[in-house]
Amino acid sequence: MRMRTLLFGALVLAAAAGCAPARPKAVTIKGSDTMVILGQRWAESYMASHPGAAVQVTGGGSGTGIAALINGTTDICQSSRSMKDEEKDQLAKKNGAPPVETVVARDGLAIYLHESNPVKELTLAQLKGVYTGAITNWKDLGGADAPITVYGRENNSGTYVYFKDHVLEGGDFAAAVQTLPGTSAVVNAVSKDPNGIGYGGAAYATGVRDAAVKKDDATPGVLPTAENVHSGAYPIARPLFYYTAKAPEGAVKAFMDFALSADGQKLVTAVGYFPAR
Repeated sequence: MRMRTLLFGALVLAAAAGCAPARPKAVTIKGSDTMVILGQRWAESYMASHPGAAVQVTGGGSGTGIAALINGTTDICQSSRSMKDEEKDQLAKKNGAPPVETVVARDGLAIYLHESNPVKELTLAQLKGVYTGAITNWKDLGGADAPITVYGRENNSGTYVYFKDHVLEGGDFAAAVQTLPGTSAVVNAVSKDPNGIGYGGAAYATGVRDAAVKKDDATPGVLPTAENVHSGAYPIARPLFYYTAKAPEGAVKAFMDFALSADGQKLVTAVGYFPAR
């Protein structure tokens, strides 16, 4: 009798488990380290207002996120650069259609200096000289007679690619540039190094000072503020993207709709980026 009771109980538990509603699949987001703090804030706010929803956000760099999208291991790729044609072609061949690109926010690529650095502004040509190794001493930029310690990002970073394309004009970074795994690491290094310089998202500029950037010697220096980014006055501003392998639907679409909503775009500003529109 005891064996029959145990067997019956097990069957009841199994049936109950089979009737229990399945947990919703988590929306996975991977890519740009620049965008991690924004993606996490969106995810936290969305899950708080949508009980039962699950959103997982991880970094690793834009290139890592794009590779994950191509491999089918993430729902959304966060990228601080546009996908390359060959990357789009890989997705198109795999899915029969090109990926869908959505601008979800904008960013001013800030130039970080130590708070004690007397240099206030730099031209794009000077930045190119610093990062290609043509300029190695702060005295050549109006600062102290001291070697410049140059910090940058690793080559799988969308920020690295953008800086290389738009500031170095396709040139190579100098061998002396110290590459660090994430914007926070760059900010941390510059904040402790009076001779340091780095670049990254404006939202990360804590404990450092932004240099004003000039297009050339004839134009005024401009800081990466919301007004300057949207007007185009700041010379190294960029869109931030969400890429999906196909038109978003279901839980993915619901989350992206939230990110682009008025509430979602308020979080963009709160984090330190700039609204998509």
